[in-house]
Amino acid sequence: MIAAVLLAAVTAMTLESADFAPGGTIPVASMAADCGGRNRTPVLRWSNPPANAKSFALVMRDPDAPVAGGFYHWVLYDVPPAARAIGSGGVAGSRTGIATTGQAAYYGPCPPPGPAHHYIFTLYALDVVRVADDAPLTAAQLEKRIGGHVLARGTLTATAAHP
Repeated sequence: MIAAVLLAAVTAMTLESADFAPGGTIPVASMAADCGGRNRTPVLRWSNPPANAKSFALVMRDPDAPVAGGFYHWVLYDVPPAARAIGSGGVAGSRTGIATTGQAAYYGPCPPPGPAHHYIFTLYALDVVRVADDAPLTAAQLEKRIGGHVLARGTLTATAAHP
């Protein structure tokens, strides 16, 4: 489903983190508790969203995980249009979707021993105010619902290795 979302003609936004540089390493505090972290969401900020954006959505995916389609660590949507950052506690008014863990919560990186895994944060500017009013969405459900509603997107990639 990601391909359908990405094929849409959209403009680019800049997505950055106060916690790591592009291509850098995700800090231990943002790692999962099972890997010695505090499971704290990284601080993200963005710029250059389209003026007509009505909400934002964010997914964090590990494409290197041994799970078909990758492992989704964070699914966030219905982020208010005035927001330009997501703090370590999330953002007021947004909804947290279901990660690959089956929980509607952020789950920090905790890759198995071996090479570092890549973590791709993708922020979508949408032309809809609310993506869903029902139960929390999985990443696949979110990507299906935002298909055709993406005005712009920004990506940020970082790595993490097993401690």
